[in-house]
Amino acid sequence: MKTLATDHLAIEIHPDRPAMGKAAAAKAASILRNAIGQQGSARLIVASAPSQDELLENLAAAPDLDWSVVTIFHMDEYLGLPAGHPATFRAYQESGFLTKIRPAAFHGIRGESLDIDSECERYAALLAEAPIDLVCMGIGENGHIAFNDPPVADFNDPLLIKPVTLDAACRLQQVHDGCFPDLDSVPTRALTLTCPALMSAEAVVCVVPGPRKAAAIRSTLTEPIHPSCPATIVRLHPHAVLYLEKDSAHLLFSS
Repeated sequence: MKTLATDHLAIEIHPDRPAMGKAAAAKAASILRNAIGQQGSARLIVASAPSQDELLENLAAAPDLDWSVVTIFHMDEYLGLPAGHPATFRAYQESGFLTKIRPAAFHGIRGESLDIDSECERYAALLAEAPIDLVCMGIGENGHIAFNDPPVADFNDPLLIKPVTLDAACRLQQVHDGCFPDLDSVPTRALTLTCPALMSAEAVVCVVPGPRKAAAIRSTLTEPIHPSCPATIVRLHPHAVLYLEKDSAHLLFSS
């Protein structure tokens, strides 16, 4: 394992995805245990993507973690897909992570809602009930966090959740991830937690594997902190750790 730091962001580079996922899960579990020890409960936001599989699998198996006092949110959802559609991010959580644990609650974003404003108000109210202890997130091929693509990312957004139009690079990533057969099948609109909502958490564990993410990682760590690469904001968080493996990190060491 190699360790680096950029601004406030600690970085760990592991030899492969299993090692990366295990280390990230150990950190996340420690944060949740500490929150439970201090306040009797914890609040967690998780990302929904194949890049998070190793993290979530190991986190679900973490020892001595009382999931019955953990409330879980997710950070984005497609608009217009029916409830139960296998490509929704609720389905990702409900068919994977949530089959292995029994949390106090899981609050899903209702992307099928016919009243988007009301759904945003509902979810924002749930988020605002108490501070978030931990965000477990990834970084997109275009540098997005959640569905905050460069054209819609706002580091000073007054909202906690909002509707957005997805850019082409973001939608193509969903095809690369095997979530949709082709670009035309990927929804063009979604609801996303905003950059300030994600960065309001007490701690951030960011897990980014794979060679297709290498350019985004280089941009995240070397470019100015700006919405043109939304993930650069993670460098300002005082308690964030970025977990990489050799493929996602390889451009950091190229000439």
